[in-house]
Amino acid sequence: MKAMILAAGLGTRLRPLTNDRPKALVEVGGRTLLQITLLRLQTFGVDGVIVNVHHFADMVIDYLKSNHDFGMRIEISREEELLDTGGGLKKASWFFLESASGRDEPFILHNVDVLSTIDLHRMVQCHRDHKALATLAVQKRKTSRYLLFDDQLQLCGRRSGPDGAPELVRECEQMQAVAFSGVHVISPRIFERMTDAGAFSIIPTYLRLSAQGETIAGFPADEYDWMDLGRPENIVKAENELAGKNLS
Repeated sequence: MKAMILAAGLGTRLRPLTNDRPKALVEVGGRTLLQITLLRLQTFGVDGVIVNVHHFADMVIDYLKSNHDFGMRIEISREEELLDTGGGLKKASWFFLESASGRDEPFILHNVDVLSTIDLHRMVQCHRDHKALATLAVQKRKTSRYLLFDDQLQLCGRRSGPDGAPELVRECEQMQAVAFSGVHVISPRIFERMTDAGAFSIIPTYLRLSAQGETIAGFPADEYDWMDLGRPENIVKAENELAGKNLS
């Protein structure tokens, strides 16, 4: 199985930790976020990974080389200008389309600054069972931006904050508002439907494709531990968590 790690961001929320390094190389308990994510993916059978880079890109490349790519096949997608999640994924599409046999094989898209115990085997199986174009790990927690799913856990819209007006893209009588957790399972056929160019977010693409009848499914991840390491204070919290459980 293949995966992509989103690691190109400037890591502005993590300053001053990212003043002299990319967020992928910020350490938690003596290990970098990139190492934690790579080894976790490896545990679930991922043997090929593409990592997008921009901020201190050469540091990431040198780090991977010095660690012999952690025994995996690792490719680099260098972004001279930040392309956001959708544009970054589209630029890396060649990695998932390079062999005819792999074009039907779903892959994982994972934020480098997310730590979780989400069972990726179960998530991939959920994706297959729903014959989904994309499957998103979601949780019932507070967030500034909610995704809206119907009672069959099909994406039907989004909403800003707890009181914002829902933006619906398909009929949704009984909707539930959930938070996206930065982990996706995606079928490579999505690349045929990605009409945007340059820098763009993947979420509007998901909403557009859902409106067109594609299955964008939700994977309930409330039973799993999850942390967003976007702020320095969360790094300290994560170190304490990692000391007591396998949150990696």
